Amino acid sequence: MAQPQKFFENLSGAGKAIGVLTSGGDAQGMNAAVRAVVRMGIYVEAKVYFVHEGYQGMVDGGNNIIEVSWESVSSILQVGGTVIGSARCKAFRTREGRLKAACNLVKRGITNLCVIGGDGSLTGANLFREEWSGLLEELVKEGKIEASAAEQYSHLNIVGMVGSIDNDFCGTDMTIGTDSALHRIIEVVDAIMTTAQSHQRTFVLEVMGRHCGYLALVSALACGADWVFLPESPPEEGWEELMCVKLSENRARKKRLNIIIVSEGAIDCHNNSITSEKIKDLVVSQLGFDTRVTILGHVQRGGTPSAFDRILASRMGVECVLALLEATPETPACVVSLCGNQAVRLPLMECVQMTQEVQKAMDERRFADAVTLRGRSFENNLNTYKLLSHKKNISELPKSNFNVAVLNVGAPAAGMNAAVRSAVRVGITEGHKMFAVSDGFEGFAKGQVREIKWGDVGGWTGQGGSLLGTKRTLPAKYFDQIAEQIRSNSINALLVIGGFEAYLGLMELTVARGKYDEFCIPMVMVPATVSNNVPGSDFSIGADTALNTITDTCDRIKQSASGTKRRVFIIETMGGYCGYLANMGGLAAGADAAYIFEEQFDIRELQANVEHLTEKMKTCIQRGLVLRNENSNENYTTDFIYQLYSEEGRGVFDCRKNVLGHMQQGGAPSPFDRNFGTKISAKAIQWISRKLKECYRKEEGRVFANTEDSVCLLGMRRRALVFQPVMQLRDETDFKHRIPKEQWWLKLRPLMKILAKYKTSYDISDAGQLEHVTVRRPHHSDMGAI
Repeated sequence: MAQPQKFFENLSGAGKAIGVLTSGGDAQGMNAAVRAVVRMGIYVEAKVYFVHEGYQGMVDGGNNIIEVSWESVSSILQVGGTVIGSARCKAFRTREGRLKAACNLVKRGITNLCVIGGDGSLTGANLFREEWSGLLEELVKEGKIEASAAEQYSHLNIVGMVGSIDNDFCGTDMTIGTDSALHRIIEVVDAIMTTAQSHQRTFVLEVMGRHCGYLALVSALACGADWVFLPESPPEEGWEELMCVKLSENRARKKRLNIIIVSEGAIDCHNNSITSEKIKDLVVSQLGFDTRVTILGHVQRGGTPSAFDRILASRMGVECVLALLEATPETPACVVSLCGNQAVRLPLMECVQMTQEVQKAMDERRFADAVTLRGRSFENNLNTYKLLSHKKNISELPKSNFNVAVLNVGAPAAGMNAAVRSAVRVGITEGHKMFAVSDGFEGFAKGQVREIKWGDVGGWTGQGGSLLGTKRTLPAKYFDQIAEQIRSNSINALLVIGGFEAYLGLMELTVARGKYDEFCIPMVMVPATVSNNVPGSDFSIGADTALNTITDTCDRIKQSASGTKRRVFIIETMGGYCGYLANMGGLAAGADAAYIFEEQFDIRELQANVEHLTEKMKTCIQRGLVLRNENSNENYTTDFIYQLYSEEGRGVFDCRKNVLGHMQQGGAPSPFDRNFGTKISAKAIQWISRKLKECYRKEEGRVFANTEDSVCLLGMRRRALVFQPVMQLRDETDFKHRIPKEQWWLKLRPLMKILAKYKTSYDISDAGQLEHVTVRRPHHSDMGAI
C-alpha cells in the first residue's frame, strides 16, 4: 500500500541549533554535505554553526564555533576536501576534553550535532552523547554553566554521515568520497595502460584501504586488472606461482600489458603483509618482465567530488537535518546512508560494531566471514571479479551446447563495452558459445553475426561508445531476415544492451512470436542510455558518465566567470523528454533552476526564477546556473530563456548560453558505469542460463520459450536488481514521450529548490526510517544486490 504523503513543514527547527563538523580523514563530497546541512537547517529556521577543525575546534571553542548564513556555503559544492577543516584530536578522547566541548556547545545552545567522518569520529560522538547529562552536571557543579541551561539543553542529538574514501563502514552501500576516489584511481589506470602497452610492461598499482579492499576490488573490476590483492580475501597458498602463470599466459595471448592492483592493507592467508615492492620483485625474478610500481597515495583523496558524491552528500545532508529534527531522547544516535537507491537511517553503534567485526574476522583469519560482513555489494563485486578475470581451461568448463547472441541497440552509451565484455566472459564460463551482433537489429538482419571469444573482449571495460556498433533501427521491418539469422546460427538466447529502442525492439519480437517460432527463445535487456529513460530501472548504463560530463562542464563554465561581473549561464542538456540529466546535473552542479518536461512551467514561473536570481545577485553571490532539458518545452526554447534572462537581468547580471550536445555521450565510462554494466550483464547471463535449462525440450532437441516471463528487462529498483517481463512494463510507459510514467528522481526536485533558496514542499514520506543492521552468515552469493 502506498504511504500517505507527509511533508516536513510540520518539522520546525525554530529555537534549535545545529552544529556541523568534519572529523578524521577528509573525503571529496564533505563540502556538499556541509552545504546541504547548513541550507536545510536555515530553511527549517534553525541556527546552524560551523565547528572548525573537527573535535579540536569543539574543545578549543572561541572562533572555531561560528554561526553561519546561507551565503557561507556558496561555491563550495565543487571543492574537494573540507572547507571547515578536519583534525585528529587527542583532547576529545579524555573526559576533560569532552567537558570543555560540552561547555562550548551549551553556551551557544547547540544540542544537535551532525558529524561527518569515519567510524572513529562517529564512535567518539556516541560516547559524547552518552556522557552528556553527566558532563552538564559537572559543569553546573563547577559553576561554568547555569542549572537552567543544563535543564534546557539536557539532551544531545547525534546524526552521522560517513565520509571515508575507503568505503569501510558497514551498513552503507557507499560512503561519501568513495566514488570520487575511484574516479582518481581509474584516471590513473587509464593513463598508465597507454604507456604500459607501448613498452609491454607490468604495472603494480597500490591504492588506499588499510583495512578495507573496496577501492582495490572495484578499480580492478573497472579496469579488468589481471590480479588484485585485498585484506578481506587473501590469495591461497602458492599464490606466487599461480599469479606468475596467469601473467605469462596473458602475455602468450598477445596481451601487451599486465595490471596488478594492491590494497595498502593486503595480506596473505597467514596475515603477513603483501607489499607492492614484494610483488614487483617476484614478477621480475620469476618472469623477467619489465615491472613498475605506482603508489597513488593522497591523489585519491584529492580533486573535485564526482557527481555521484555530490548528490549522495546533498541527499544525506538534508536527511541528516530531518533526522535531527525528528530525534527524541529515546532515539539512538544514527547514521544516514544509502542502501541501493534508498535513503536509510541505521543505529550508529550497530554499524560501528559490525565494522569492528570485520576487522576481528580478518585478525582471526575467518576471511569468508569478513567478506560476508562487508555486505552483499562487496561480496558480489568479488564473485564477479573472480568470474571475469580467471579464464578456465576448456576441460573445466561445462558444455551447454547453447548459443547466446549479444547486441547493442540505440545510441551509444559509455559502459556498453564493459557490459558486453562481462556477458561474453560469463557466458563462456557457463559453457555457452557466445556470438556478437554488429550494428544492432539492422546488422542482425544483414548477417553481421560472429562468434566472440574470451580474449576478443580484453581491454574493453575502459572504452567509451559501442565497439560492437549500434543503431536505433527497430526489428519489425527485418523480422524475416532476423528469424533466418537466428535459425542459421542456431541462436538459443538473446541479450540486448541498449536504451528505449532496445525496449521497443523486445516488445516487437515478443508480439511476433505467434508468427515466428525463432523468436520463442529467452531474451533479456540491460538498460544502457545516457537519458536514463527506460521503464523498469532507476539507473541506466551511461547516465552516470553523462552526469559527470555535465557536472565537470558546469564547474568549468562557472569558473570561466570568476573575476568578472555577475553572470548567469543557461545550459542545455540531452535526454529527449526525460529530465534526469538536467535535474540531477542541477543538483550536482548547484543550479538555481532546472527546466524539465515532467514538471511543466509557464511564463510566470520563468519570471519568478529571474526575480529570485536577481535578488540573490544583489548579495555576495556572483554566478547563477540554469539548466534546461532539450525537450522541456517546444516554445520556451534555450534561446528564449537566454533572451528573457538577458533582458530581465539587465543592469544586475549578464547572460551566456551553452548547448552541451554530444559530448554527453562520449568519453571513457565512469567507474560506476563500468561496475554497474559489468555486474548487471553478469546477472543477465546467469538468468539466461537458468531459462535455457527450463525451456529446453529434450524430445524436440530445441529451446522453446513463449511465456511472458521469458522476455525480461533487468533493472535496478530501489535496493535490488529485478527481472521484469517487458510486456508488463507497458502500463508504466509513456510511449509518446519515451519516458516512464513514474520516475523516482522527481522526488529530489524540491531538494534542488531548497538548496537554491526557494520555498517549496518536500515530501518526506520516503525519508529514511530507522532500521537495524542485519548480519548475514557466509553462503554462496547469487549476486542479488549490486
